[in-house]
Amino acid sequence: METIVTWLVDQVWSTGLVVFALGAGLFFTLMTKFVQFRYFKEMIMLLFEGKNSDHGISSFQAFCLALSGRVGIGNIAGVATAIAFGGPGAVFWMWVMALLGGASAFIESTLAQVYKSKIGTQYRGGTPYFIEKGLKIKWFAILVAIVVTISYGILLPGVQSNSIASGFENVFGINKSISGIIIVVLLGVIIFGGVKRIATVADKAVPFMAIGYVAVTLIVLFANFSEIPAMFSLIISSAFGAHEAFGGIVGAAISWGVRRAVFSNVAGVGEATYSSAAAEVSHPAKQGLVQAFSVYIDTIVVCTATAFMILISGMYSVTPEGKAPIVDNMKGIDAGPIYTQSAVEAVLPGFGGIFISIAIFFFAFTTLMAYYYIAETTLVYLDKHTKFRWLNFVLKIGLLGMVYIGSVESVSFIWALGDLGIGSMAWLNLAAILLLSKPALKVLKDYDSQKKAGLDPIFDPRKVGIENADFWIDKCDEMNSKNGLTAILDPKEAVIEHANSLINKKDKVKRKTPLNK
Repeated sequence: METIVTWLVDQVWSTGLVVFALGAGLFFTLMTKFVQFRYFKEMIMLLFEGKNSDHGISSFQAFCLALSGRVGIGNIAGVATAIAFGGPGAVFWMWVMALLGGASAFIESTLAQVYKSKIGTQYRGGTPYFIEKGLKIKWFAILVAIVVTISYGILLPGVQSNSIASGFENVFGINKSISGIIIVVLLGVIIFGGVKRIATVADKAVPFMAIGYVAVTLIVLFANFSEIPAMFSLIISSAFGAHEAFGGIVGAAISWGVRRAVFSNVAGVGEATYSSAAAEVSHPAKQGLVQAFSVYIDTIVVCTATAFMILISGMYSVTPEGKAPIVDNMKGIDAGPIYTQSAVEAVLPGFGGIFISIAIFFFAFTTLMAYYYIAETTLVYLDKHTKFRWLNFVLKIGLLGMVYIGSVESVSFIWALGDLGIGSMAWLNLAAILLLSKPALKVLKDYDSQKKAGLDPIFDPRKVGIENADFWIDKCDEMNSKNGLTAILDPKEAVIEHANSLINKKDKVKRKTPLNK
């Protein structure tokens, strides 16, 4: 079985997907006029703008829910494997993929907002939803929903639980099967509590774990302060083949850097589209910007923290696939969390193993919550066509079962399953958002024009010329009604109407104020 899965992974993660992911990110960066850079300040401000409601979650909760999916074991074990197989230069290509991926994340999350629906009492949306409404290709949407449900419900959960169980066994001596049972019980309590409980836990745990991880990184860097320039030189020279030892593996550096960046920040894979659709915002581009920022937090901050700790401490080996070791500082030790544990232990003896094990638990557990939410959302989409109401219970039991199996299975097989899931979704989602780039760019243009007019943007799909965005027609009319405005077709008209409303308010105040004697 493992041989078959490994062969499939090699087909999915060919050079073609590496080029496709980089190319799509570059295309969206150019077409959006570098949206992920020119709106950087706006991204941070938007994090705290929206509030949750009876039907949706706040922008910050959506950000944390998406980040809980992005920031997982890929940020610790994934970075270690990128360095082990691609050398230090892989870190540079992770940065490139993250910077370009910010534009891909903006496009996919904006589309998720544009084409979302209100199903029951909750907002739902994501890749299958915008494929059906935007591309009007129902079979493609159903195919994506099936692949996503299988990936997040079966293929990916084991990667996270395996790392938790391995970490606890190495440090505390806890049997993997016991760890598996504990994870299943804790996760079951949360996922049976519904989407609101998932979002509530995520917005508390995610900031805490990310800040703590970066704080420890700074301690490790400060202890090796004099080595920082040499570390940066090593990364850059290795990325372009200028380093004597790593000059022959530039291709591996690019491939593994992109591969692990995509696994970690999932920009272009569609993972964040589901939480993005649940957010309460006045304009789809707002959540697109928030999700672009989450890519930076994942890769530029957290993944970089891991890479710096490993490289500056020298706690790594580099053995390209099919070749002899170039660096062998970690003799006989498989690439994974132990690289990071050893790096922290070198500076803080007796603390590194415990801290990294706890960090892995928080990183991986919150990712499992996000996985369930995504699988549930695609199942809700499929349920429109199947009408099998019992499938949601089956999903919960199936995911919890895979969490336990992942805890006790071999690490190589579990990682192969995860790579297969991520790679399959990347091909499908990237194709979909490229085909839907035109409406996404229209939304961005509308956002730009309203910002230039000094407005807090409100989205009206009729003005932009986007079909099947029924949710937003009602939402726009509701927001305009609250603001005392009618449906507006042009930003200039909005400025005039807003000014007139202010003048009328001032006139009313003057009429109520008695004249001075």
